[in-house]
Formats: sequence, C-alpha cells, structure tokens
Amino acid sequence: MALELRQQLRMSQQLVMTPQLQMAIKLLQLSHLELLDVIRDEMEQNAALEEGEELSAADRLEIAEAKESAETEPPPESEINMEENVPADLDWVGGSDDDERPGQVRAENEDREFPKFENFLAKRESLSDHLLWQVMLRFSDEVEKNIGQMIVGNLTRDGYLDAGAEDIARICRCPEETVRGVLAEMQTFDPLGVCARDLKECLRIQLRALDLSGSLADRIVKDHLPLLENKNYKAIAQAEKVTREEVAEAVAVITALEPRPGRPFSEEEPHYIVPDIFVYKMGEEYEIILNDDGLPKLHISRFYKKALLSGEGLSPDAKNYVQGKLRGAAWLIRSIHQRQRTIYRVMESIVKFQRDFLDKGILHLKPMVLRDVAEDIQMHESTISRVTTNKYAHTPQGIFELKFFFNSSINRHHGPAVASASVKDRIARIIKDEDPKKPFSDDKIAEMLSADNIQIARRTVAKYREMLGILPSSKRRAPI
Repeated sequence: MALELRQQLRMSQQLVMTPQLQMAIKLLQLSHLELLDVIRDEMEQNAALEEGEELSAADRLEIAEAKESAETEPPPESEINMEENVPADLDWVGGSDDDERPGQVRAENEDREFPKFENFLAKRESLSDHLLWQVMLRFSDEVEKNIGQMIVGNLTRDGYLDAGAEDIARICRCPEETVRGVLAEMQTFDPLGVCARDLKECLRIQLRALDLSGSLADRIVKDHLPLLENKNYKAIAQAEKVTREEVAEAVAVITALEPRPGRPFSEEEPHYIVPDIFVYKMGEEYEIILNDDGLPKLHISRFYKKALLSGEGLSPDAKNYVQGKLRGAAWLIRSIHQRQRTIYRVMESIVKFQRDFLDKGILHLKPMVLRDVAEDIQMHESTISRVTTNKYAHTPQGIFELKFFFNSSINRHHGPAVASASVKDRIARIIKDEDPKKPFSDDKIAEMLSADNIQIARRTVAKYREMLGILPSSKRRAPI
C-alpha cells in the first residue's frame, strides 16, 4: 500500500465564541456584587474606561472658562494687624522645636510611635486559637504543650477529637498515659464538651460539669442514647424503673446541652444578599426597578479617542494598542447595558406569570419552567438560566432568588396544577399546627393534601419534609 500526500479543500461551519461574546455571557450570570468587582478590575486594566457622566463640549468650555477666570483674579487681601495677632510676651529666642503649639506641623520622618493599622482590624477568634490559649495557660511542661497542640490540631469543626490517644502518643513520642492525662485535662476547657471523641462522651462531660454524674440524665446518655434518639421514653422508664415524668425532666436537661461545642466559634462569614431587582406595586400595576446602586457610569475616554483620530506621534503598534483598548471599553459598556435589559425583560415576564403570588402569597405560586419565560421573551433557555443564577429580587412578599419562581408542578384531582413550593409550604403549615403529642405521619399528611385537592404520594411528602429539614413523626412526638 503506497503512501501519498494530498491536499483537500473543505467548507464547514462551526460556532466560535469570541472574547467579546465570552465576556457578555460572563457578565450575564454575575450577581450585583460580582459585577462591581469585574468593573473595578476592568477600569484598572483599561485606561480608556472612565467613570462619571460624559461632559459635552459646551460643558467643558464653561468649566475651562471658570478655571481660567479663577486663576486670573487675584485673591482678596486682608489687613493684618500685628498688635492683635502677635502676643507682647512672645519669646522669640527661647522657643523650642519641641513645643506643642496649636497648628504646629511635625516633620513626616519624625520618629514617633503610632498605633499600627493592623490593630484596628477585627478578627473573629477561632476554636483552635481559643483552645491553644488555654493550653499555654494550663500546661508548663513542653511535652504536655506539644500534646495539647497536637490534640487541638486534630479537632473537627464541631470540637470533636478525630484521632486516637495511641496515634497522638506515637507522633509525640511519649507514653499513652501522658496523652490520656492531657486529654482529660483539656476536656474541662471552655467550651464544655470540647475534645470529646463522640456524642455520648461530649454530653457526659457537660453533665459532669453540672455535678450530675450518676444522675438519671447521665444514665440515659450512657445506656439509652438510641432510645432517646427515637423518643422511646416508655422503654427508658421501664429500664430505669422510674416514672415518665422523671424521664421527661431528665430529657429536658439533656436537650439543654450543646451537642456541637465548636458551634459558637464557627468561622463561616455571613452571606449578605443585595437584591438585583426591586418590584414595587404602584396602584394596580407592578413597577420593576433595576438596582444600579454602586454601579459606575462608564464612558470612553475622549483623550484616547482624540489621540487615535489625530494619530500624531503614534506608532502602528501604539495605534493597535489604543484601538484594542477602545474596542474593549466599548464592548464592556455595551455588554453591561445588554445585561441590564435582559434581566429587566426576564423579571417582567416572571411578574406576568406570577402575578397571583405577588398579590396573595406563596400558596398562589404557579408552576413554571425556563421554557415558559424563554418563549415569552424570545430567548434561549440557557440565557434564562444564566440570568436567574445568583440574582435576587425584592418583592412585596419578600426577597427571593429568581430560581425560586421556577417550580415543578403537582397535579390536582380537579383544576390546574400547583407549584411544588406551594405544596412544601402547606406541609410546613400542617406540621406546625399539629398536636405535638400526636404528630401526623407522612401518610396522614398525604391524605390531608388529597382532601385539599392536591394529588401527592406519601414518598413525595417524605421527600419534601426532608428538604424542609423536618424530622419524621416518630421523632417529633412529645413525651406523654
């Protein structure tokens, strides 16, 4: 078989995303705060972008004339009276540079101690810092300090020890009894229950600090923790040969304990939501206002425009560079305007579909998918998905993410379907109003919803209940 070289011409079409198109897509899915960061970065990198209102030629001429007149007019002279301003007993010779007098200015390079800027920064204390501080105060022996630091380094976020005493002893090269002694001492540290190896030990440490060792609450935690999790108080009373009232009192003490000692020292920062859209009801209609707070008003620099048009003293490379910057600035401004228009159109369509929700509340939320809005405003579903990502709307019913308005449908026996979010709200209301001593099972909730003209299966009720973070009926039952 002979090998040969050939040349062939083919015509084909393929979709290529230009950098400008990639920027437009990126801006479309950014939140309000993220968009601010991108604009600041672009202004630092592109000198052709300027912030503020673009002035017309007449305005610039008026400002120039005002500056010129201010420079030509001499400043008003004021009469100086030496007798009034200079004290008679002023010591012209014996004055010292160190005298502190009003208005005196010190040299910039003067060696003085000022508080450092870092001292004004607030930092939240972590669980590790809090425990290491106590380790340094409690232990004086270097071996014990190393063991304490190793224990702190192996704690979980909730404050539980995630390593065995034998492992720590092997790493620190010390007897295991020494590690256990340091661990026992550290289990008395603040917060109570820290350095425990499991939930049972954590609760018993806290009960011991309350002088409840050997009490009914301590015995329940030690021997009947599975029964306590299932709220089987009858079995606990029979095993301990006490009354249910006594068990209920002991359970009240146990439930007041902290199962996660490290929770107060959580390093998670709060996430603040800035609405991208405001929806207000004006009379019988809803008005949509985009949140432009903090967004700079961008325009292209006239200086670079003029330099490019004149071309005086610019090399070909410099011209290409300026053209690229001007093109990038123009595309960024156009992309931001397009982003705002697209968000407005999407929210306008959502308001049209979810008018009953805005008027009456979540029980009247209609089932809706991305295709509904895409067909309404003649856009692709992927564009609608990007617009609704990480964006929030302030409505008369509260602040909601745009994706909240898109829900799957639950069929009814008679009439139109209902949104899944409305069904979740109904389930939460039913459980909230139930008798704590006789909570509703998932089957019973499904029957109640069916009687309310909502067709739903028991497993769907269980799924929605778990999504709402609600325990099953066996663990919601209050002690009798």
